[in-house]
Amino acid sequence: MKKSLILASVAAIPALGMAQAGGTDLSRLSDFEMRGTARFMSMGGAFTALGGDLSTLGQNPAGIGIYRSSEVGITFDLNFQSFQASAPSLNNTHNQTKFNVNNFGYIGTVKMYSESCPTFSFGASYSRVNSFDRVFKGNGLNLGGASLSNYVAAFTNSLNPMGDGYSPFSVADLSWGEGYNPYEDDVPGGNGLYAPWMSVLGYNGMIISDAATNNRGNAMFQGLMGDDTHGSADFDVREKGYVDEYNITFGGNVYNTLYWGIGFGITDLDYTQWTYYGENLRNAYIEARRVGGSDNEWYKDLRGVAQYGLTNYLHSTGSGFNVKLGVILKPINEFRIGVAFHSPTWYSMTDSYWGAIDYRYTPEDTQYTVEEGSEVTNDSYNNLYDYHMRTPWRIMVGAAGVIGGRAIISADYEYRGTDMRTSDINSNEYVDITDEVKTYYKGTNIFRIGAEYRVTPQLSLRAGYSYESSPVKSWVANDGENIMFSGTLPSYSFNKSTQYISAGLGYRIGGFAFDLAYVNKHRESTWHAFSPIVAESTIVQGSPQATVKSNYNQVVLSVGYKF
Repeated sequence: MKKSLILASVAAIPALGMAQAGGTDLSRLSDFEMRGTARFMSMGGAFTALGGDLSTLGQNPAGIGIYRSSEVGITFDLNFQSFQASAPSLNNTHNQTKFNVNNFGYIGTVKMYSESCPTFSFGASYSRVNSFDRVFKGNGLNLGGASLSNYVAAFTNSLNPMGDGYSPFSVADLSWGEGYNPYEDDVPGGNGLYAPWMSVLGYNGMIISDAATNNRGNAMFQGLMGDDTHGSADFDVREKGYVDEYNITFGGNVYNTLYWGIGFGITDLDYTQWTYYGENLRNAYIEARRVGGSDNEWYKDLRGVAQYGLTNYLHSTGSGFNVKLGVILKPINEFRIGVAFHSPTWYSMTDSYWGAIDYRYTPEDTQYTVEEGSEVTNDSYNNLYDYHMRTPWRIMVGAAGVIGGRAIISADYEYRGTDMRTSDINSNEYVDITDEVKTYYKGTNIFRIGAEYRVTPQLSLRAGYSYESSPVKSWVANDGENIMFSGTLPSYSFNKSTQYISAGLGYRIGGFAFDLAYVNKHRESTWHAFSPIVAESTIVQGSPQATVKSNYNQVVLSVGYKF
């Protein structure tokens, strides 16, 4: 029996033939971290109502209206990072250390000598709002009866709108050939169909093969894993990059009671991912040629060992623009309320990418040859793609109070929407990706609380906490949905909740301020090798996965001068 080789009758399994960002890519690139000055971070980032800090230029621009004098400052960040990938019988930890200039900026304040508008301030700042740095890997991942090869065969077959189990493609559509680029050329016959990158690479890398052909010439493809096939997988994921934001902000106050601000943000995004995923299958169903036979005569469904690895490289770069609005109301000196709104960031993006499969198939019967080699997607093809991306909007509210003239307590709530979108360079929206985002993700709730106690006029002690809920719908995180992917990169991550715990101190002498913070960030996510196959709310094939625990210990130093 080999029925699990062919998963052809399930509902359409989404995949993208070209390489515009899919829903999981949009979520990853739209993420934010709690970053800023040492004072800001040591108080959990709860500054929506407080203001008076360089970091507020990127949070609530009304915070610039609190200033009574000018300031210049810079922040340094030393980050000790640890990433642990774990699954049954699998545990691997990777450590690294990173140094960054987290923030620097200038705020200039002009006295207006007006009772109704005492001051007007303007400022410019740089902030690193997100770091993508992460490395994790594992050996011996339990496949649980699933295989990437069977998944690739299933979505290749399911692309046929007739739903008869046959792919809309013939073997020739997926084969390399002179003068025909299967990634960009319409299939012969002009059906308006383009072969998905993963289908082409999978066929040429021999992880899928044609099991049958109908009278229209369409093939039914199958994978390597049958009912009695068993094996394991290895994976290695390396991510690096950043999102930097440059803010220009204007603000002031009205009767020292209402503070306002408007900011314009320019963002610079750079993300690189390198991934390897390999399977080692025993008693697999492979194809090979006979020793001494014709090179063009292939024998199918031979039992043997299948060893193959899929390597992917992705480099995403872009620049974007956003607008921030905010107000802070101080009805009495001891109490403040703040509200801020961030527009989406509109990006112009470029992706460069390639994928490769290296393979070795060894038949049990020695009269057949060992088949080995490698295939690369960008062999003579220029794999670049330009597109537009829009991140979610954000809204935050906060309240802060002064107790006894020496203590401050501040609390924030932030909501991030899910309205992430992508389009081609002519602004034609990829509606299917928008729908996928709505299916996978929900709004994110963020709670922040911070406290500061002034021990002496010069010395202050601080502490803070921040909690960010998972943006992923629970049933999707539990393999309840087919997940779209782009190009030849089927793996993805879903984040669980994120927590920050922080503490710090500050020292003032003359116009100088020295602030030190310690911040611990902890986040768990699940890494999936490829999408599950779900049909009518039933999991036909599961998704091999590992839990990734990311732990960050940051030491942050800020130096500022007010004048």
